[in-house]
Amino acid sequence: MLEPITSHKQPWTQHQWIRLIAGSIVLISLSLSLINPRWLFLTAFVGLNLLQSAFTNWCPLIVLLKKLGVRER
Repeated sequence: MLEPITSHKQPWTQHQWIRLIAGSIVLISLSLSLINPRWLFLTAFVGLNLLQSAFTNWCPLIVLLKKLGVRER
C-alpha cells in the first residue's frame, strides 16, 4: 500500500527556500508599496537578481543557504 507523500518529511532544498524567500519578499514589498512607492525598488531588485541568477547560475542567497547547511537537492 502506498504511503501518503506527507509521511516522507525531508528537509527543504535550496531551490525551495529560494522560491519561498523571493516570493515572500516580492509580496511584502508590493504590500509596503501601498504605503510608500519606493518599496517597489526592492521588488525590482529581487526580480533582477532572479534574472541574473538564471543566466550566471550564481545567487547570493545560495551562498547564505550553503553556509546554513541547507541541502542542494
